[in-house]
Amino acid sequence: MTAMLPLPDLLDRLRAIVGPTNVLTDAMDVEPHLVELRGLYRGATPAVVRPKTTAEVSALLRLADEFGLKIVPQGGNTGLVGGQTPSPAGDEIVLSLKRMDRIREVDPVTDTMTVEAGVTLIAAQEAAEAVDRLFPLSLAAEGSCTIGGNLATNAGGTQVIAYGNARDLVLGLEVVLADGRVLNGLGKLRKDNTGYDLKHLFMGSEGTLGVITGAVLKLWPRPKSFATAFVALASPAAAVALLGRAKAAFGTALTGFELMPRFGLDLVVEHLPGARDPIADRHPWYVLIEVSSAEEEGAEEAFETLLGDAMEAGEVDDAVIAGSLDQRAALWRIREGMSEVQGIEGGSIKHDVSVPISAVPEVIEEGIRVAEAYIPGIRPVPFGHLGDGNIHFNFSQPIDADKAEYLAKWDELNARVHAVVLAHHGSVSAEHGIGQLKKHLLEEVKDPVALSTMRAIKVALDPKGILNPGKVL
Repeated sequence: MTAMLPLPDLLDRLRAIVGPTNVLTDAMDVEPHLVELRGLYRGATPAVVRPKTTAEVSALLRLADEFGLKIVPQGGNTGLVGGQTPSPAGDEIVLSLKRMDRIREVDPVTDTMTVEAGVTLIAAQEAAEAVDRLFPLSLAAEGSCTIGGNLATNAGGTQVIAYGNARDLVLGLEVVLADGRVLNGLGKLRKDNTGYDLKHLFMGSEGTLGVITGAVLKLWPRPKSFATAFVALASPAAAVALLGRAKAAFGTALTGFELMPRFGLDLVVEHLPGARDPIADRHPWYVLIEVSSAEEEGAEEAFETLLGDAMEAGEVDDAVIAGSLDQRAALWRIREGMSEVQGIEGGSIKHDVSVPISAVPEVIEEGIRVAEAYIPGIRPVPFGHLGDGNIHFNFSQPIDADKAEYLAKWDELNARVHAVVLAHHGSVSAEHGIGQLKKHLLEEVKDPVALSTMRAIKVALDPKGILNPGKVL
């Protein structure tokens, strides 16, 4: 690890802080922490350390600061850009925060919940529901992803249209800095205008500026009813028109607006057990729309009016409204299953991009055109959060293509699709972050002044470069 501290001595020091059973060195115990979810990155480490308290994280980082140890913070290991994966060199300690899983307080009066970094997203959702409140962050990996990871990557999800990204759901943070000092910002205040709002430095920084150990999360009144519809339409342009109509009708009650292509629905119906086509006839595009209401009744009637008007305007070809919570769950299962089924079809080259909503139809059309020109027979699967302009612009390999040969074209296809996105003033990373996968893109897409400012902040907060080295910058 370091000439200053031989490995046996290092392990002894680590065990003294977190206890012998919480320093993992056995290959089988360490393995789950070394591989990124899609298998794009594999690392190595001499140890996975599992602290239970903020004080233990502080002590670990003081040790790291003293001896120049490299630290890779890790939550549920569900990230998709390799930000949580250690280097293959094996010279980085994995700091797993999963044991920090305590919900410190739920306060329905102030509509806040104070949690530790290792609390799973679903546990936070359930704790809010227990006091008749809503924590609105919703991701496909919510059973295993953790709040610390969600905040460190500024996760998005399906309800950004109404509630914002992860950073918008936070009032305060507790962060351990690179030298072990604890920045205690666990305030519940909605208004605190006392200088720099430091919490936003750490959300989205992917563990490169500090280790998030706790957070004060915002809660909302829990919806009493939902209206959910699966809508068939002719084009993304029709979907954008429908989105405008839905926003005007429902405002912030519009909590979901997800775009899906016919080919994506075909994959779900074919590969996802129990999935079926909600609409008998085939259509080129679909949208899953959801409205949440604080009222027990009334949402469905307003929904029916919206869809009726949209049909008369030619924006909608057909639609089905969920008649029960089970039907609602089945419709959402189609959307949530769209990512997992693509892997069954072979190689999938992915783009997590965002553009202004008005540009989505043109970006999809141009992106498909450049992809098909580069790889004839490629099968586009552009889907995702139309309500906030975030499209998961994925491409499945041509039928009978060689998977390895296809995936070898990842960078070149990315370059072509990203060029279309940037031409429309979009972003090449909407909600998955930068990690290792996209750090080479920052030089190309980031404003030079912004990039130099980011580097200055990194040097100021982590002068020895020990926090998640090789990620983001």
